[in-house]
Amino acid sequence: MLGELSTSGEDEALSVDLSAEHDRDRDAIRRLTNAQGFVFDMDGVLYRGDELLPGVGDLFNALVLRERRYILATNNSMASPADYVRKLAALGIQVAEEDILTAGTATRDFLIEQLAPDASIFVIGMPALRDQLFGDTGFRPVQYGEEQPAAVVVGLDLEFTYAKLRAASEAIRNGARFIATNADATLPTEQGLVPGAGSIVAAVAIASGVQPKIIGKPEPFVLEKALQHIGVTAARSVMIGDRLDTDIAAGHRAGMLTVLVLTGVSTREEIPRSAILPDLVFTDLPAMLEAIVGNR
Repeated sequence: MLGELSTSGEDEALSVDLSAEHDRDRDAIRRLTNAQGFVFDMDGVLYRGDELLPGVGDLFNALVLRERRYILATNNSMASPADYVRKLAALGIQVAEEDILTAGTATRDFLIEQLAPDASIFVIGMPALRDQLFGDTGFRPVQYGEEQPAAVVVGLDLEFTYAKLRAASEAIRNGARFIATNADATLPTEQGLVPGAGSIVAAVAIASGVQPKIIGKPEPFVLEKALQHIGVTAARSVMIGDRLDTDIAAGHRAGMLTVLVLTGVSTREEIPRSAILPDLVFTDLPAMLEAIVGNR
């Protein structure tokens, strides 16, 4: 009798769980269909290296036809919005420069809010990051030793050296604010994963004994700026990304619906073991478009 009751109870619980999961999926699809704003990660979602991924143009066209707003937001600080416009154009996708938000431009916006207009900044990063920080601001680039900087900004630097690590850590220990464009441990390329900005950020954090203010995903700042730009609330917006630990985590923190596409870093096999779960999972963008078009 006890065994029969136990089995019946387990079946009933399983039925309730499946029903609840179905209701959550149906609600998520409804939110996706009714969403007014879409924020797309780029590498691993729109393209991989120099290869355009399937369905990008069709999805963007469908959103425009339905008068939905979209913006592109990337953790990469090695290229400017203008660079991304050219890259996407070469792949056959036309996007306006103002509809691209990078970790570099978001870092600039954060520093404008936090520092004096003529503050000095020591930068570890590629030339594009410097252009984004200093091109339209009064901030001054300095080398450590010339003067004590107000902030140290760290992004991905393909020429990172021990000398840069030492200069950054000393400046931070002497009172400079420590700002990281992002904390991505790896960067997807056509040849596979390579070390990302997070590996350099971690080195500076260990050497200085100070944890940084992280601007990019998984922190919500970039997404909040993106939503301000398109004028849509988080509750009516969707974050589409390929990484559970950055894109999906940031989307949740910003209060958005989250969509994971399996064309980049995170895999379907990782999902059951992850503490960060997307609201919806699609194989690729054509499958996402089908869900939007097929459920109207």
